[in-house]
Amino acid sequence: MRKLTYHVASTLDGFIADAQDGVAAFPHHGDHVDEYLATLRTYDTIVMGRRTYEFGLRLGVTDPYPWAETYVVSSSMTASPNPHVQITSEDARDLVRRLKSRDGGPVYLAGGGRLARSLLDAGLVDEVIVKLNPVLLGGGVALAPGLTAALPLSLRSAKVHASGVVVLQYAMASG
Repeated sequence: MRKLTYHVASTLDGFIADAQDGVAAFPHHGDHVDEYLATLRTYDTIVMGRRTYEFGLRLGVTDPYPWAETYVVSSSMTASPNPHVQITSEDARDLVRRLKSRDGGPVYLAGGGRLARSLLDAGLVDEVIVKLNPVLLGGGVALAPGLTAALPLSLRSAKVHASGVVVLQYAMASG
């Protein structure tokens, strides 16, 4: 079975974007960026929410992961501006179960927070990789808002970058 990884940038206070869905406060230069871009290529399937996809659309990016099969989960978006990006109103949990059961490489959960929460609550996330950024926002889009229960994680690795970004890799703890 394929692994679903929630690979996400976060502030120290747990926000993945500011209140306007922006990420300008996050460091965009440094060796952590090269590492992240290289890691992205290990995923062959991407799942994201509409707001995450629309962030790229505002920048003119209609296919953020051209090497991968990309799904945008949305109940309001009906058509994709790019034939390579699939918009689906399918329940995200059913979509992820179907994707995980197929052959292939790991699946990247690109965001956002509410989508991640629903998949975490359903026990479908296998790994969480957090790029912890040296910034406090005080508000914005939470990493996994409103989880129904605490989910223990098991630290697999930690890497400190010169930029101050710390990459933490966790597996979901069993039991």
